[in-house]
Amino acid sequence: MNDTGLRDKVKDLDLTAPPPGFLEDPFPFYDALLAHAPVLPQPDGSVLLSRHADLDRIYRDTTLYSSDKKAAFGPKFGVGSPLFEHHTTSLVFNDPPLHTRVRKIMTSALTPRAIARMEPGLISTVDHLLDAMAGRETVDLIEEFASTIPIQIIGNLLDVPMEERGPLRDWSLVILGALEPKLTDDQLARGQAAVTEFKTYLEDLVARRRAKPGDPETDVLTRLIRGEGADQKLSEIELLQNCIFILNAGHETTSNLIGNGLALLNDFPEERRKLLEDRDLLPSAVEEILRFRSPNQLGNRETTAEIELDGLRLPAGTNLHLCIGAANRDPAVFDDPARFDITRKPNRHLAFAGGPHVCVGLTLARLEGRIALGRLLDRYPDYRLREGRVPGGRIRFHGYATLPARMTP
Repeated sequence: MNDTGLRDKVKDLDLTAPPPGFLEDPFPFYDALLAHAPVLPQPDGSVLLSRHADLDRIYRDTTLYSSDKKAAFGPKFGVGSPLFEHHTTSLVFNDPPLHTRVRKIMTSALTPRAIARMEPGLISTVDHLLDAMAGRETVDLIEEFASTIPIQIIGNLLDVPMEERGPLRDWSLVILGALEPKLTDDQLARGQAAVTEFKTYLEDLVARRRAKPGDPETDVLTRLIRGEGADQKLSEIELLQNCIFILNAGHETTSNLIGNGLALLNDFPEERRKLLEDRDLLPSAVEEILRFRSPNQLGNRETTAEIELDGLRLPAGTNLHLCIGAANRDPAVFDDPARFDITRKPNRHLAFAGGPHVCVGLTLARLEGRIALGRLLDRYPDYRLREGRVPGGRIRFHGYATLPARMTP
């Protein structure tokens, strides 16, 4: 596409009314943003940013750029609504002191030692799912693999009884779906109902755990209930909503990491060959999947004072859309950014954001990606995707809803 064609792609780009093809393949649009509109005002007064340097700086600056979304979420969800309560109480959309208290507890529960103890259970879960694929003509690698793994791992983290995990995925999908730039009335209603149902379930689970605490070394829910000393305890609402956050943060993004990875290794057979010949490339392969097809495509911050970007004056309170998917293909940072290269080094992607809000579960997500992809390739090195893959259909979270495959040992 020529330069004029690229410019035309983004001159009127509106996240609330994306152009045809954007949901399925946003990356040509990202190229155009980086080349012609790295600071793009939106019709609602917000601004879309796509340069790696801008996002990296904003993630690190908690003075000029706030994570608190009460002002933005009030009109969107309704002040006091279930979705408003959830998204304004959870870790990701908060500044200190709440962010500091909750993050400290979660970090203490996700130490390298604690994550190492999760590995045998993760391997067992993955192998069980791979066993179930044997001899079958078609398998949906999202429904039967990629989306199941994080639900089980997070269920283990919170020690949710196995027989009670059924609704977790659906709750997570509709709650996170409410973060899309534009919602239908049905999406909003289903999101509100999901928070209410999930919160009701957790109230009962927390009551049971208070009566019979688990091992705080392995049970994150028990650790959250106890807090980190008298001055670090969470209120009941903070506790419940951050349990929901743990599920949401670790489910769809990790599911997308695994699903996107399987699609990319199918679509780039030479990269799959490299990985089959050298399993030491697994860690760098996971990093390249995170960069090339970031599970989370958008972040947000709000300005706390007037700033200037590319000659554009933005008042305090301006909502900034941080386009992670574009920043991770910025040619100012990545050589040949449109090339999928599992040996790429260095790889300074922003898939896990950055600064004080860098994803608290990044080590666990990377482990899940390595185990899932590595063991599937061990068992089914010649798997092939079939016709009929269905994109996830979201702007903020990029992945697949369906990924049919033929599994060949």
